[in-house]
Amino acid sequence: MLPNTPEMVEAHYGIPMAGAVLNALNTRLDAGSIAFMLNHGEAKAIIVDREFASTVLAAIGQLGRPLPVIDVDDSVYDGPGAAIGELSYEAFLATGAPDFAWPQPADEWDAIALNYTSGTTGNPKGVVYSHRGAYTNAVSNVLVWAMPHHPVYLWTLPMFHCNGWCFPWTVAAMAGTHVCLRRVEAAAVFNAIREHRVTHFCGAPIVHSMLINAPEELKRGIGHRVSAMVAAAAPPAAMIEGMDRLGFDLTHVYGLTEVYGPATVCARQPDWAALDVGARAMLNGRRACATRCRKAWPC
Repeated sequence: MLPNTPEMVEAHYGIPMAGAVLNALNTRLDAGSIAFMLNHGEAKAIIVDREFASTVLAAIGQLGRPLPVIDVDDSVYDGPGAAIGELSYEAFLATGAPDFAWPQPADEWDAIALNYTSGTTGNPKGVVYSHRGAYTNAVSNVLVWAMPHHPVYLWTLPMFHCNGWCFPWTVAAMAGTHVCLRRVEAAAVFNAIREHRVTHFCGAPIVHSMLINAPEELKRGIGHRVSAMVAAAAPPAAMIEGMDRLGFDLTHVYGLTEVYGPATVCARQPDWAALDVGARAMLNGRRACATRCRKAWPC
């Protein structure tokens, strides 16, 4: 139960390397939903940022069984919340063996992660990610974005959402840098892009709209192109035009929890640059539109 902090990135490696399955929990859910996931997934332990301590404490109270808690006290968080476990994250790491020989998965189809989706009825639905599937999607991210070596990736997309579309593993595969962002706010995003020369980030349409509509003084001083990926419904023309004005190259994708995040992409064509923004918006949205409604083209 963590925001986009370094501990969350580490969990995407340390937990599978210990032979366990990572279940990244949606920090926006209530105690009842969290309790269901912990029981349904048969969680053996939980790592908790103290911002979400009260929710997790209430969830554990509904389990009917004890659950070891490892507390994370993020130095950049100054809000409410207290430790609820008997072991801190750093103390937990100190119990590890430096010469630990981490086991390879016995089968590439073994589970690496468990995610939950709200589905359409009843309780959340569990989705199991395999080592093979996570690897395939992580590499596909590189190919679709033509991502070069040493990218600087900004975490505006929650890592609890489809394991950050598998980008925790993509960035490492390309020897990149993770720029962690605890809370997505316009000032923090623009500051991080300037300070760290961020090259890539992903997010829902609301994130991109927030950046476009931010005060002009926040947007100044970015002198390099940034690759951005937007998911969900076809982006409106105003979003494409606004992101282009900011110096961001927008790629439109669509996906589901069941398919590791982004599954289809609208590959931009070179000759689209000569079209007006309305035509580009229509073309940029066709891939996701076809996925959502399954109508024959043209729509």
